[in-house]
Amino acid sequence: MKPLRLRGHHLLCVHGFRGMGYSPSFVKKMWEVVTKIRDEEQDFPIQVVAALDDTCMTCPHHGETACQADPNSNEHVISMDQKVIRHLGIEENEIYLKSELVRLTAQKVRPDDLDYLCANCSWLPYGVCKEGIANVQNGNVAQKAKVSTGRKSFSQQYHFQNS
Repeated sequence: MKPLRLRGHHLLCVHGFRGMGYSPSFVKKMWEVVTKIRDEEQDFPIQVVAALDDTCMTCPHHGETACQADPNSNEHVISMDQKVIRHLGIEENEIYLKSELVRLTAQKVRPDDLDYLCANCSWLPYGVCKEGIANVQNGNVAQKAKVSTGRKSFSQQYHFQNS
């Protein structure tokens, strides 16, 4: 089985993802990846990279070899990738089983760690990332829904961001 290529920071994003994204095609691809990650019955290889990955290919900001959302975006996302890789104690470009990466995330990443690991990420203020990491810590990798408050959740609506 060909490994899924995921950026270091996307190892955390998948747990907080609620349907927001840069374009409809990006959201669709991210949901595919997120669904596989959250399926506790599936285990598969993931190559962890600090570069464009399988989800980036559907983002309107990807270039041939780098993120081109703005002049500093590639440097910023690579920095986040490298911080997450170091924090998890794994190696860039190596292949790990999904179950091992989820276990390491649950053991080593606390919601407040995202303030450093994901500093200046435009999605961090929404709070869904910290909520997702808290769920993983509590054994809720599948991100099973909470009781509805009657308001639309982020998973019930789409939100697109240009940068």
